[in-house]
Amino acid sequence: MDFDLSEEQRLLKESVDGLLADSYDFETRKKYAREKGGWSKAQWSKFAEQGLLGLPFSEEDGGFGSGAVETMIVMEAMGRALVVEPYLATVILGGGFLRRGASSEQKAAHLPGIIDGSKTLAFAQLEKNSRYDLADVSTTAKKKGSGWIIDGEKFVVLHGDTADTLVVTARTKGGQRDKTGIGAFLVPANAKGVTVKGYPTQDSLRAADITFTNVEVGADAAIGDPENALPLIERVADDARIALCAEAVGAMEESLKTTMQYIKERKQFGVAIGTFQVLQHRGADMFVALEQARSMSYLATMAGGIDNAKERALSVAAAKVQIGRSARYVGQQAIQLHGGVGMTMEFKIGHYFKRLTMIESLFGDADFHLRRVADAGGLVN
Repeated sequence: MDFDLSEEQRLLKESVDGLLADSYDFETRKKYAREKGGWSKAQWSKFAEQGLLGLPFSEEDGGFGSGAVETMIVMEAMGRALVVEPYLATVILGGGFLRRGASSEQKAAHLPGIIDGSKTLAFAQLEKNSRYDLADVSTTAKKKGSGWIIDGEKFVVLHGDTADTLVVTARTKGGQRDKTGIGAFLVPANAKGVTVKGYPTQDSLRAADITFTNVEVGADAAIGDPENALPLIERVADDARIALCAEAVGAMEESLKTTMQYIKERKQFGVAIGTFQVLQHRGADMFVALEQARSMSYLATMAGGIDNAKERALSVAAAKVQIGRSARYVGQQAIQLHGGVGMTMEFKIGHYFKRLTMIESLFGDADFHLRRVADAGGLVN
């Protein structure tokens, strides 16, 4: 199988790598994280100017019509640079709902703003005790005339404190864990009754807990079928998992590179510790874990184009298992090989470990997805 990039994909890789190399070193990242909202509006505008925000959207909607491989290229680069801007929240998650399920009117209202960088979105899904179950929804959406009244609470909404529009999962009928009766709604973040409590996360990004109290939205707020949106939610969640796999590969790649550079320079007993054979073996094991993760990220990327939901979900789940295991191993080894300085805020390696730890937990950790693969009879059945 040919894994070489096309000429256009190589140009994209060179372009995004060059952009981040010029404007996203570790010290600059810390400065961006201290800006209002936790990320750089100027850098977000650069992403828009380079076309990164419009990458996955169709040409008819003003985008570039790129596929999963192009998204993988961008997310790997963002993982290497530890980007704090809301690309996952806005383009992959919020944009994914619009791209895969929205009406032409909804697309016209929101996509131009995403593509030009003037609008950000966030996905409000997680609830108390729901863990990784996308069907566990107690937030309600009740009919009022032609519109809806939304009540409930959502937690750890990625970049929810700076989003202009929220994609909210809410139950329109049935019990709390029923797979039917779930809708996805576009809710303005400044709508009456929306209360947002933002905070920094462990990986220097931002999240928010959001309360919805008698929030009124129109009939045009529902994305697709308001009683059967779970398949759409699962599809977008798979898109996010695929993107996170690629981001993790980028972060692991940079973690390995940084660690190998450090042990070549760090001296003990008058010699570089990188000459110690046992540390060389650990570096080799980190490389193997990285390449295993890269292979499974490729599998997930290719699976993104599969229409069969069960087949796609199985491949993505298997990839998330390996990504989680590799991320934990590479991150832990990187910290240990750096020693005490690896635990400090001043050294970037600890920040990579924190981001890898968060990626492992987002949309299902390795144990959760291993159970999914096991329940399906294995990846190769």
